[in-house]
Amino acid sequence: MTKTELISAVADKTDSTKKNAEAAVNAIISTITDALASGEKVSIVGFGTFEVRDRKEKQVLNPQTKQMMTAPASKAPAFKAGQALKSAVNK
Repeated sequence: MTKTELISAVADKTDSTKKNAEAAVNAIISTITDALASGEKVSIVGFGTFEVRDRKEKQVLNPQTKQMMTAPASKAPAFKAGQALKSAVNK
């Protein structure tokens, strides 16, 4: 499902316009992004938890030059599905 399809589905389920649904979807995405950027977890009961995980510095192979190089430490967003979501998917 693309973002456009998600907006259409939200508009249909809430009996609102696509413009209002787009504003709602964009607000949710923006709020989650801002929270993760500031280091907070976002937990939606029954759906899952968004969090930021630290990645350590590691040695990797450059495929073009075949030389080893160091990949710097970084942060990566992660999602852990909640039990209700897992159950819904596994029906």
